[in-house]
Amino acid sequence: MAGKPRDDTVLEAKRAKTKPPPMFKVMILNDDYTPMDFVVIVLQKFFSLSREKALQIMLKVHREGMGVCGVYSKDVAATKVDQVRSYAKQHQHPLQCMMEEN
Repeated sequence: MAGKPRDDTVLEAKRAKTKPPPMFKVMILNDDYTPMDFVVIVLQKFFSLSREKALQIMLKVHREGMGVCGVYSKDVAATKVDQVRSYAKQHQHPLQCMMEEN
């Protein structure tokens, strides 16, 4: 090993320039059929929100047509979207959930 140049400093410089992965907003969309209570349950169950925070987001969805549930890495966001859609379908609600780069 002696005599070999050390490139630790080069590796450190490259590592510092790596930008963090993009984050994605997960959003719930309003519809005229899904009960407000169901939306609150979804927000608590899949986004670990307090009842108060879930109510705030549900009201935002109701009034403005959309509400952000959280911001996650791409894989986590995609999983949450799938979980919400699947859960809504199981309960026969048309609730829509989507993700968008932040």
